Amino acid sequence: MAKYLVIVESPAKVKTIKKFLGKNYEVAASNGHVRDLPKSQLGIDVEHDYEPKYITIRGKGDILAGLRKEVKKAEKVYLATDPDREGEAISWHLSKALKLEDKNVYRISFNEITKNAVKTSLKQAREIDMNLVDAQQARRMLDRMVGYRISPLLWAKVKRGLSAGRVQSVALRMICDREEEINAFIPEEYWTLEAQFAVPGEKKRLTARFYGDSSGKMTIRSGEEMEQLLQKLEKEQYQVLDVKKGERIKKSPLPFTTSTLQQEAAKTLNFSTQKTMRLAQQLYEGVDIKGQGTVGVITYLRTDSVRVSEEADQAAREYIRSSYGEKYVAKEGQERKGSGKIQDAHEAIRPSDITRTPVMIKESLSRDQFRLYQLIWNRFTASRMSSAVYETTSINIGAGDYRFHVSASRIIFEGFLSVYTGDEDEKSENNVMLRSVDKDTKLNLKELEEKQHFTQPPAHFTEASLVKALEEQGIGRPSTYAPTITTLLGRRYVVKESRNLYITELGEVVNSIMKEAFPTIVDERFTANMESLLDKVAEGAIDWKAVVSNFYPDLEEAVQAAEKDLEKIRIEDEVTDVVCDLCGRNMVIKYGPHGRFLACPGFPECRNTKPYLEKIGVACPKCGKDVVLKKTKKGRKYYGCEDNPDCDFMSWQKPSQEKCPECGGYMVEKGNKLVCADSQCGYVTERKKQEES
Repeated sequence: MAKYLVIVESPAKVKTIKKFLGKNYEVAASNGHVRDLPKSQLGIDVEHDYEPKYITIRGKGDILAGLRKEVKKAEKVYLATDPDREGEAISWHLSKALKLEDKNVYRISFNEITKNAVKTSLKQAREIDMNLVDAQQARRMLDRMVGYRISPLLWAKVKRGLSAGRVQSVALRMICDREEEINAFIPEEYWTLEAQFAVPGEKKRLTARFYGDSSGKMTIRSGEEMEQLLQKLEKEQYQVLDVKKGERIKKSPLPFTTSTLQQEAAKTLNFSTQKTMRLAQQLYEGVDIKGQGTVGVITYLRTDSVRVSEEADQAAREYIRSSYGEKYVAKEGQERKGSGKIQDAHEAIRPSDITRTPVMIKESLSRDQFRLYQLIWNRFTASRMSSAVYETTSINIGAGDYRFHVSASRIIFEGFLSVYTGDEDEKSENNVMLRSVDKDTKLNLKELEEKQHFTQPPAHFTEASLVKALEEQGIGRPSTYAPTITTLLGRRYVVKESRNLYITELGEVVNSIMKEAFPTIVDERFTANMESLLDKVAEGAIDWKAVVSNFYPDLEEAVQAAEKDLEKIRIEDEVTDVVCDLCGRNMVIKYGPHGRFLACPGFPECRNTKPYLEKIGVACPKCGKDVVLKKTKKGRKYYGCEDNPDCDFMSWQKPSQEKCPECGGYMVEKGNKLVCADSQCGYVTERKKQEES
């Protein structure tokens, strides 16, 4: 009979770990959390030292009963939940729920589900780390306080079913702020100029870009400036002033953290953060490999560390040495450290065995599992390889006082690029011309090609760029990025179109309430500071209840003030002049998951609804009928003619009644400016005060 009981979180790990440990061990799963704060109330006794009230999660009674039976039979109990704060807290909750105080209880953790890692963890069994548990308790309580005190205000103000969250509300604000930046952006004109030269003794032409004059770089702002420049350049003689050759070294990339894996999988594989984490979880927990059985093929997936164990580092170097040669192995100490915000308890995400190449196990993985494993394997292998080396050539061409530049690079040693290339890694840019060009070479100008450009607004956030921004500002932790984005999409605060995240009308309403009533909670610096306080709790430097007790009174004060303001407002359904086709009542404006819509006030007897088309008081530039505020199928706002589909006018920016004095076209609002909708015209003026209000 089994003498030892090992409790893990996921049932998927049970089979894998049981195989490693043999008949003396029984392995059982808790299926994640077993205790939590109650859903029906705050669950925190604010009057008695902020003591949390934990209850068994609904549906977990049978699982706990089964675990209690196993505990009775076991001499020792090993709690083997995930190797992070949340895992530590689950182990503590299990010890309380199973009443393990009088048993031989040990906490074990492993970064990868391999035989060696699991067996080693048993030799390094320890007590539960209460600092990590307390950091997780504090996080859970802070999130509960924000969610349970603020969400009811959103229900009263907008509609039931909305939610606010400590990290979620900051992410929403960041997306809103970016949208405002984009809407207020006014493009600026600029021009570029390329010259095509015939080189003596060469068939192909040399292409150079205009740089400026002898005093430095020049920006060409208009067509008139370009015309004047072209007239001067056509009279000039062209010759090479100097040729500089050099070397450029590109260092190998760091191995993946949770954040960088999510970003790279989004860019190269078009995976959502949620899909990336789901697939990584499967690879970590174990897949059935032909001839090897079920085995975890990557290390733990929630980490912000780039550290790699000495054993894995040496194995990788040995593999690279035998597969590619000695010169491809990174020099000792070449690896760089990550950012200062990192908690270095974990390793980076890497293959559990580097000799298990993607091709070897391709048949055992689904297509998406294979693509993600290949990405992780390639990145980790590249991180242990030597830098790539480029030969660079830079040519400076003179045309009187004006200057043109050519630069090119050629790989002379691939290094890590033989395994892994990111978006920004160019394999080779060899320009065949450059070898026959020396200083003082006379060049024959064949063609000058000018191009007009306009500066571009900041890009909309994608899931990948939002994760990067959250990480850079220290908001949230590896485990929070995917659920945060999933919640924003699920609540329809934002929608995703062609990878970009766009704010919906509902998201705008929620964000404006949060900014007005709870400016601290949606402040990036405040949220980042809260994360660093939780890190200090995990290190044992701060008492967790001090963090909670300092936070709650200020939150409560803000909630009470907001409640008073809301009482003054008293939300009533806005009655419109649209008459219900079915019962003749005047329809009212309601909020739904897609924003505002028209509903019959006779509900539930009359269930008639219609789309709400809000007139903005501007005539359609094409047909003269009213322009109305509309939404795409996914909820993104735009402006279109009420006579659609007969009239196809649409604009992402709000049109103005004012006509452009330069070209007679319609103008659009961008922040506090009015801009001609025709980018070729480019007329800009200040908005009038009454129009802004």
